[in-house]
Amino acid sequence: MGERKRISSGSPYEGRIGFSRAIVVDSRVVVSGTAPVWPDGSCDPDAYVQARRCLEIIEQALTEAGTSLTDVVRTRMFLTDADDADAVGRAHGEVFGDTRPAATMVVVKALLDPRWKVEIEAEAQA
Repeated sequence: MGERKRISSGSPYEGRIGFSRAIVVDSRVVVSGTAPVWPDGSCDPDAYVQARRCLEIIEQALTEAGTSLTDVVRTRMFLTDADDADAVGRAHGEVFGDTRPAATMVVVKALLDPRWKVEIEAEAQA
């Protein structure tokens, strides 16, 4: 395995929990579960807007890693309500419609912050 490059988003959870926003090893980029939080700590209540925000943060991490959304080969979407699947899927489709990575959408009981309706992680191969 090659040398690791760690990418930080500045999330307060990174130090507390002990994780990086993304890790780059050779040509592989793994982006951690990404929550829909804005820099001021706010969180829009709309599931579609939340999914778009998650994907924006993922895109920033990928850019810092030297890759892009078109290099994504896998995503995982964690939802707290199955009724939000269409909204989250629409956001995912707008971003990955041409790339079409392998994707999983799972309904979970809850996420770390009760305001979050979705959390998304991604893997890219440059």
